[in-house]
Amino acid sequence: MKTRAITAFFFTIVMLASLLEAYTFSAFYLMLSLVALLEFYKMVKIGGIRPHRNIGIAVAALIFLTTAAYHFFQFELKYLLLIIPLVFAIFVAELYKKNKIPFANISYTFVGFIYVTVPFCFFYSLGFIVDFDSYSFHFPLAFLLMLWANDTGAYLFGMKLGKRKLFERHSPKKSWEGFFGGVFTSLVVSIIISFQFTEVEPVVWAGMAAIISSFGTLGDLVESMLKRSLEVKDSGSFLPGHGGFLDRFDGLLIAAPIVYVYLYLLLH
Repeated sequence: MKTRAITAFFFTIVMLASLLEAYTFSAFYLMLSLVALLEFYKMVKIGGIRPHRNIGIAVAALIFLTTAAYHFFQFELKYLLLIIPLVFAIFVAELYKKNKIPFANISYTFVGFIYVTVPFCFFYSLGFIVDFDSYSFHFPLAFLLMLWANDTGAYLFGMKLGKRKLFERHSPKKSWEGFFGGVFTSLVVSIIISFQFTEVEPVVWAGMAAIISSFGTLGDLVESMLKRSLEVKDSGSFLPGHGGFLDRFDGLLIAAPIVYVYLYLLLH
């Protein structure tokens, strides 16, 4: 427990510090997304799948860097077309592998950067949601605070009051009481945030909290489903007491794209 607390404290400090400056934010979350993708490919390899890791990482890096270039330098998104040769290289590379399930290897390579990299790009773009070429840390910070509040509230309420199982097949410890406790805690944090960050009305922050709680929980369940299907406990061991980066950001993977669409439709 002590190791877990120390790890959480220092990693949280690093994460929050990375939000304060645009280029640091870009570099940190590029690194984070690539490490999380490596963890994904390592996990599926345990299940007998052989994804094209190097090509997948190259595609993921190009997707993230193109997103960053769009915000910093107003690059047109047509430059994403550069990814197409790499994408089709996955099929060609599989021809030279001697594997009984070639299309499983191909499929999991694609799933990796769709499941991991694309959501990280949406989270990254929250920093530019108000003005596409001007960075503000308010929305990424608010997202993380609400997500952490949801996780903490779900854990505390679930531990004290949890009786009705939320989705026992994939996560036996989660309960409906914990889920609603997480929603409540996240909403409380959104109210506090609305006094500090005034870009949008309090009701918009509250809607963001509700989305993060709902889809963040689904993201957690999806990763649990993945790990159970592969019979692994943690996505990695980089964070002592916490598993891997994918374990720490599973809620973000489903919630971030939905939050981005929600805010985009309201603000533009």
